[in-house]
Amino acid sequence: MARNRRGTRGTPETVVEPVDGSVAELVPDPERPRAWTLTLDGAPQSHVDLDDPRHLSFAYQRRLGHVIDLVAPANQPLHVVHLGGGAFTLARYVAATRPRSTQQVVELDATLVQLIRKHLPLDPNARIRVRSTDARAGLAKVPDGWADLVIADVFSGARTPAHLTSVEFLSEVRRALKPDGWYAANLADGPPLGHLRGQVATAAAAFEQLALAADPAVLRGRRFGNAVLLAADRELPVAELTRRVASDPHPGRLEHGRQLADFTGGAAAVTDATAKPSPTPPPGAFD
Repeated sequence: MARNRRGTRGTPETVVEPVDGSVAELVPDPERPRAWTLTLDGAPQSHVDLDDPRHLSFAYQRRLGHVIDLVAPANQPLHVVHLGGGAFTLARYVAATRPRSTQQVVELDATLVQLIRKHLPLDPNARIRVRSTDARAGLAKVPDGWADLVIADVFSGARTPAHLTSVEFLSEVRRALKPDGWYAANLADGPPLGHLRGQVATAAAAFEQLALAADPAVLRGRRFGNAVLLAADRELPVAELTRRVASDPHPGRLEHGRQLADFTGGAAAVTDATAKPSPTPPPGAFD
């Protein structure tokens, strides 16, 4: 049963509700009247502004927003698959920036989906279909060559499940993508960055072109944080991505080409047989 924590005078209350194996909180944004942050067991997952779905607050979501902006000409409708739903922030962004887009969201936690639909409802006119199933199982139901973009943002207990980190998983992503489609993944890692290097190597085994965007301190292995991995079989707009990532409120760095190969450092591609979940965030990672 949901319960509310009383907000300060004039602000909405925080919504607290158990979901599948964790506790979800919807925390009101004091600076935006109809904006909320979703946390699971205290770890921030999504930020949504119902009045302005184009607003992306989290750094990694802004970087994924740049991908959405650049995958095709402005305003062109897209076919997008979202693996991991959260509060549907990026699906809302696509619907707002590219009207008439058709989207599929795959989110395992049906209770979380119900919570978000109740408190942060989707635009009924948006073409967004939500499936409550495992991400890889849901991806398998996407028709061959359907998607312009597949976005993976899946965390269970703040860790990406092992079966979503392998070459076999990326083969299924490629099957669902159009020949010129893009794959983008939100990854989390910290020193010594073994998981992140392995994920770059895995993507390199499946796609011809790669780029990696993150906070410079994360890329240097100085702290735990998020990185956005982008992969495609066509040339990526590296110069424009670099400019946009560097000009964000929390500036990031884009690695590609030789620099990204050097960053990978000879890491091996991950297979289903060798796959492990992403690392557990250290204490204080989200303070």
